[in-house]
Amino acid sequence: MDARRLPARHGVFWLVAGFALFRRHPPLATAITFAYLLTVIVVNMIPKIGPFLLPLLLPTLTVMLANGCRAIERGQIFTSETLIEGIGAQRDGLARLGGLHLLGSSLLVLAGFALGEPINIRDGLSEEETLALINDMAVILLMASPLLMAFWFAPLLTAWNGVSAGKSLFFSFVASWRNWRAFVMYGLTLILVGGVIPGLILIIAGLISPALLTVLSVMLRMMLIFILAPTMVASVYLSYRDVFGSPEKPDE
Repeated sequence: MDARRLPARHGVFWLVAGFALFRRHPPLATAITFAYLLTVIVVNMIPKIGPFLLPLLLPTLTVMLANGCRAIERGQIFTSETLIEGIGAQRDGLARLGGLHLLGSSLLVLAGFALGEPINIRDGLSEEETLALINDMAVILLMASPLLMAFWFAPLLTAWNGVSAGKSLFFSFVASWRNWRAFVMYGLTLILVGGVIPGLILIIAGLISPALLTVLSVMLRMMLIFILAPTMVASVYLSYRDVFGSPEKPDE
């Protein structure tokens, strides 16, 4: 697989283009995003097996989201078959990806436990505990980065390009590494749009009026849920399209 090396500005472009794709069909983009989130929540809540079942399903769910985004971009008529394109033919590969995702997630959780005793945040944190918590979170994020890089493109490489599970993880990791500048810019832009700017708006609103703070707090939450979430979903598909090229319709 030939992965393009993109400039850093593409990280911003993915979110801008994701919003443009969302605007082409807001109801459908929102519907598939909420269906995904609801599925994740419901599966994760299944007693005992939920946390183990979810990683197995995530590659397939990712492909379904991308199928929806591709249909919106191409202006295709949306049917139930649209969401499952490529899944039937590559069910074995996606199942193997799910198993590898479960293995990687389990190792990450075990590594998190190995960092030390959990801190009880209900009673408040001392300055020393706060620094320790930040340090642990930074270490976990660093350890999670290779897993995220390996699985970012892998489900679509398997479903749309017929790449085996192991090779798709390798190609995804290499492609993410080649485009680390774009991904860093993507993350910084996401933090800015989803965290920093809303936080500044709420701080200013709180200085002006408590009532204004309440109203803007509700409005910003709604915007993050109904606009930013579908935009992020679309940006994942767009990053694949830009790095690996526009996918052809998969053969069943």
